[in-house]
Amino acid sequence: MNYNVIKEGLVSNGTILYPTDTVWGIGCDATSEEAVQKIFEIKQRAESKSLIILVDGVEMLKEYVSDIPEKVITLLKNTTKPTTIIYKNPRGLAKNVVADDNTVAVRIVKHAFCEKLIACLGKPIVSTSANVSGEETPVSFEKISSSILNSVDYIVNLPLENESTNSSTILRMLDTGEFEVLRK
Repeated sequence: MNYNVIKEGLVSNGTILYPTDTVWGIGCDATSEEAVQKIFEIKQRAESKSLIILVDGVEMLKEYVSDIPEKVITLLKNTTKPTTIIYKNPRGLAKNVVADDNTVAVRIVKHAFCEKLIACLGKPIVSTSANVSGEETPVSFEKISSSILNSVDYIVNLPLENESTNSSTILRMLDTGEFEVLRK
C-alpha cells in the first residue's frame, strides 16, 4: 500500500473510500473545510449532521481537544469495541466538522491501515459510512453504491479486516462526569 499517494490526495483536498475498524468509510483531511464539504456533497447530507473524526492515538487527540477527562482516557484504554466520544471545544479542525454546539465526535482508531494513514498524514481524517445519507449502511465493499464509488477521488484497495457490520458506540461526557450513550 502506497500511503504517500493517498496522503498526497488527502493533502490536495481529496476524498477516499476506505476500510475502517467498523464499516467501509468515506474520508478526507478533517482540517480541510473544502474536503469536508465534498464529503457532505457525496453523502447528500445536511451539514447540520456532524461527522466522526479518526485520530491515531491519545497524543493526536490532545492536539485537537483540550479538555479530555481522565475518565475518558481510562475508558479508551480499556475498551475493545470501537468507541467514539463527543468532546467540547475542539480546535484546529475544519469548521464544518464541528457541530453547532461546538462539539466534535472523535474515535481513536484501532485498525492498522487507518493508523498508518493518519500517522503518515499527520492529521485526523473524517470517517462516515460509505452510503448516501438515509440509505442502508453497506456491510461489504460489494454493497457500496456506484454513486459513492464514482464520487470519491481514491478507493483504497484493501479488504475490510475483521469485517464488521456495526458502527461505533457513541458516548457523550456529561457535566456530571457520567457518560450518556447516544449509540450502542
